[in-house]
Amino acid sequence: MRKKITLLIMIIIIIMISYGRNIQKKVATFSIVGYDEKTGEIGVAVQSKFLAVGAVVPHADADYGAVATQAWAKTSFAKKALKLLEMGVKPEDIFKFAIKNDDKSATRQYGIVSANGESASWTGKECSKWAGHKYGKNFAAQGNILVKKEVVENMAQYFVENNNLPLGMRLINALKAGEEAGGDSRGRQSAALLVVAKKGGYSGFSDRFIDIRVDDHKKPIEELSRIYNLHEKTFQAASYIRRGVFYLEEKNEKLAERMFDRAIEISEKYEENASILNSIAWEFAQHNYNLDYALLSAKKAYDLEPDNPNIIDTLAVIYAKKGFYKRAIELEKKAFDLSKDPVFEKKIEKWEKYVK
Repeated sequence: MRKKITLLIMIIIIIMISYGRNIQKKVATFSIVGYDEKTGEIGVAVQSKFLAVGAVVPHADADYGAVATQAWAKTSFAKKALKLLEMGVKPEDIFKFAIKNDDKSATRQYGIVSANGESASWTGKECSKWAGHKYGKNFAAQGNILVKKEVVENMAQYFVENNNLPLGMRLINALKAGEEAGGDSRGRQSAALLVVAKKGGYSGFSDRFIDIRVDDHKKPIEELSRIYNLHEKTFQAASYIRRGVFYLEEKNEKLAERMFDRAIEISEKYEENASILNSIAWEFAQHNYNLDYALLSAKKAYDLEPDNPNIIDTLAVIYAKKGFYKRAIELEKKAFDLSKDPVFEKKIEKWEKYVK
């Protein structure tokens, strides 16, 4: 009797372990990979009834492309796929190489878009229903354990029809379109957005332009959208300006102009936000580009917050760069009186040399 009980316990433990492994591997989700021809940005947006899906599904390289790995996700596939893209292999041909030695390939699902807009998707025959994909120029949409195929179709349609939007917003809104069609049949838990662009990261030190995640939330896509808006207000305008300067140095004036236009669009969208206006003015000033617009933006920020020493300093710096040193000194003295920042005092001393 004791042997039977022991055997029964062992069987239960084996079943539990096996079930736990399946839960770990099975990333049921819907995602979209996209490329923006206007800016060169490429990224992945994803939603799932799975904890912290952003740590599993999205992968991207600004030089070569982006990959979504899901279902019984094999995250190492992304590294292999990106390497094959680097070698010049077409997205549709990557599956021939990367799935060849994978005995679980029938349980995987992938989406790939290269850094020139070529795309492909893969849905293994053993992925849980409904599972499928749709891909075309500049995008790949895919999902598994979905309510119906319209989830994927709606994502694809939205992405194709709204190419005027910034890529990050476009990808999130595509997720919303998929969610409106029913989304994941089990519900929702997490979402993520990853967008890469050359010199797009913080202070231009990396290509990681947007990397935001909602790991556990009742309405993850809505929360992701809220965080995206905060990211846009805080980081994106400065990133576009830095990238614009980078492309000017690369002699790509057309792409540089697009970057600067995006920065200006953000300033106009948040024209009542002094912090954003000041950030844009400061970035233009630091790169000695479009000082007339920088001055206009700084003046608007100053009108909104006339006693903010950092905003006053930005305005002073721009006046100095344009050769109006008396006005620059007058403003910098006000900034110093408000803050007692020795950096401001040094600027005053420097500029006074030009008016004596």
